[in-house]
Amino acid sequence: MRVCALIVAAGRGTRAGGARPKQWQILASARVIDHTVAAFEAHEQVSGIAIVLHPDDMHEAAGFESRGIQVTRGGAERSDSVRAGLSALPKCDAVLIHDAARPCVSAAVISDVIAALANNTGAAPGLAVTDALWTGEGNTVTGTKDRTGLFAAQTPQGFRFDKISAAHEGYIGAAADDVAVARAAGITIAITAGDPDNIKITTPADFTRAARILEKNMDIRTGNGFDVHAFGDGDHVMLCGVKIPHDQGLVGHSDADVGLHTITDAIYGALAAGDIGTHFPPSDPQWKGAESHIFLRHAAQMARDRGFTLTHVDCTLICEHPKVGPHAATMRAAVAEMIAIDIDRVSVKATTSERLGFTGRGEGIACMATATLVKT
Repeated sequence: MRVCALIVAAGRGTRAGGARPKQWQILASARVIDHTVAAFEAHEQVSGIAIVLHPDDMHEAAGFESRGIQVTRGGAERSDSVRAGLSALPKCDAVLIHDAARPCVSAAVISDVIAALANNTGAAPGLAVTDALWTGEGNTVTGTKDRTGLFAAQTPQGFRFDKISAAHEGYIGAAADDVAVARAAGITIAITAGDPDNIKITTPADFTRAARILEKNMDIRTGNGFDVHAFGDGDHVMLCGVKIPHDQGLVGHSDADVGLHTITDAIYGALAAGDIGTHFPPSDPQWKGAESHIFLRHAAQMARDRGFTLTHVDCTLICEHPKVGPHAATMRAAVAEMIAIDIDRVSVKATTSERLGFTGRGEGIACMATATLVKT
């Protein structure tokens, strides 16, 4: 059974506060939506992902699309957004529809829903209500309610793809969730085990709780890179993906982009996956003169394939010439595009060695870099 995930991220979430909708706010070193997407990217039974964004957030689409994730515009109501997302998904047998504002979803919750779909048309996680239930007016209790048979609904809510697509096409009006749409179409929904940690961020206080949950099981990796290239003949140097005119070039088997090489090695280091030479041996003639973005994109994709989110890169170029400052912003943008993260998570800066050593004598350029990876 081919299973896909549909992440609904088109809401505005005003109750959560903040300058941006809650799915774009930072939570435990990454955006809320990044944690959510990573949970499904890392799940071995999920074959494809689509995200539904608000029209005002479509500028964020490229970062997801570069990772093979489908992105589409949402509609006025949640049900409109889900219909758009279902149309954008690759062909699949079953779909898991999940709220972007639930970043703490566990692999076990996802697996249980998928397992239930083997014998059911629909399945969704729920938590049995164990607290007493009151009715109230203002700050006064006006009555009690029987909690027998009540469950708190969670996502992902899973369905046979053709059945939920037909149910949404035939549904008119707003719906609390996709289970409501499915039940209106006569689909029986199996209840799977919910998780108290699978919270939905709704208010400002929920960010603190979610951060505690994520950090409890978070795998944070830091990798360092260092590289050196000597000057040789040429009329330009490649630094962090940017061609900079210079009276010399850099010597190397590839295009000798010392900045990209160093960042690449930092990512490989965080993964304990060797270095550039491990994956792209200089003895292999196919890499002679290769553009270094190939190496960096490979390292970033390897991190994603292993369930990590690349949260930050810091690169320091060490040289007397050329001057890096005028090109730093362009370099940051180039690196951010290659590894599919926000530019404000990429640092490119330069220093000199005060005319000491080989860099001080103008014999070459050295570079140091650090990369941080997070898996929740």
